Amino acid sequence: MIHNPEMYLTMPVGVVLRKAPGVTKWVPWNWTATAVLPGAGPVEWRELRREGEAVEYHAATVTLELHGAETEAYLHGLSAEVPSLYVVLRDGEGDYPLDVVLVTASPYEAQDYTDSGEEIVEKVPMPHGLVAWIRDFVEAYHEDEAFVKRRRDKKRIDLLQDGIGDPRIRKDADIYASPALKRRRLI
Repeated sequence: MIHNPEMYLTMPVGVVLRKAPGVTKWVPWNWTATAVLPGAGPVEWRELRREGEAVEYHAATVTLELHGAETEAYLHGLSAEVPSLYVVLRDGEGDYPLDVVLVTASPYEAQDYTDSGEEIVEKVPMPHGLVAWIRDFVEAYHEDEAFVKRRRDKKRIDLLQDGIGDPRIRKDADIYASPALKRRRLI
């Protein structure tokens, strides 16, 4: 559910995947995301170009979503030397070797997908038109958060503890006694 529909934009984006021969005998093919196609129509694995054994496919068209709450992440991505989109891929479950899960402009969201290790995240340079579209969105909805210094509470942490544990446990002795002390008491 979108809390504020005015702070939400979408655009269909095509993902171009390149299949090239692998470098080792254990990996016969190397798959990489090479480009994105803003405003692309729906398609499923259409061959675009072939150069020898290397083939580029328009693998899928997914929706790029911009949320007003994530403008800080978009601003971080736009300030990079090469502004990029992140394509999240998984091993294919159907007839195709890879499934395109997501395209995002948020480097923070891309980082979340890399943490699991189950998805492949490819960084793809953003076309100039998408840079302008995302920058306009950020300028319209980004609000800097004011830094608020945290105040310490008044609790004294330099005082010594009395060594008596949980007040709910009725025991006259120190419940934090070391095992060496317990052995001495038994003798």
